[in-house]
Amino acid sequence: MMPTQQMIDDFQRDGAILLPKVADARWLDRLREALDQNIADPGPTGKVYTKEGEGGFYFGDYCNWDRFDGYRDFVTDSGIAEKVAMLFGSSKVNLFHEHVLVKDPGTENPTPWHHDQPYWVVDGDQVGSTWVALDPVPADVAMEFVAGSQIDGGHFKPRYFLDHRDYEDHDGPSVPDIDADRSKYRILNWALEPGDCVVFHARTLHAAPGNRGQHRRRAVAFRWTGDDARFARRKGQMSPPFKDVPHQPGDLMDSPVFPVVWPPEQRMI
Repeated sequence: MMPTQQMIDDFQRDGAILLPKVADARWLDRLREALDQNIADPGPTGKVYTKEGEGGFYFGDYCNWDRFDGYRDFVTDSGIAEKVAMLFGSSKVNLFHEHVLVKDPGTENPTPWHHDQPYWVVDGDQVGSTWVALDPVPADVAMEFVAGSQIDGGHFKPRYFLDHRDYEDHDGPSVPDIDADRSKYRILNWALEPGDCVVFHARTLHAAPGNRGQHRRRAVAFRWTGDDARFARRKGQMSPPFKDVPHQPGDLMDSPVFPVVWPPEQRMI
């Protein structure tokens, strides 16, 4: 389905929406196959976050779309890029990168409250993610989002997923302790079926619990930029690092590293 005007309005206001059924059975098979290949052959940024002696399995990796056909083909041929353009209100959409996350049952590691843009080499309002579920995700183990937290444009310090410390070398305040008084916030989350997708702005605060459910929680998050996005460099460590790119701060994102995906006549992949 294409986003409705209500979905577009909700995304602009809340910074996160549910977009159902963006991947049918064929695309789910392709994405699962690509993810299995990725786990078997991680890239240089691949990481297992589960500590020795802990239960479960928590894996993440990114920037492998050019190594695994399932990721790349979904970006170019599934129609997801056009949906993102509509939600962003952008005349074009670039692929920033993909990010895969796996939490097996019994994985206690939560993902801390954070927002993505302070980690990333991009500035702009038309920046965000599509998180495509490959397994059923009950609401009690699903991601949560602070509605409207993207609007003021501020950046909190990035946090390490392993021990939830702040990146010491970044400027800005720490993420507030949202769980200390959840009643102060409008917190969104959705139960997902395989193929459903959550779309969220790069400045929307979000977190995820450990996987207490019965199913693996596999997802492929595709990151996107629109018309107003510009390359950026921040003080300190960035993730992904993107050290060797043909960009200077303030440049448009268009390049083979961050290719235009939509509209088709401008496609760079």
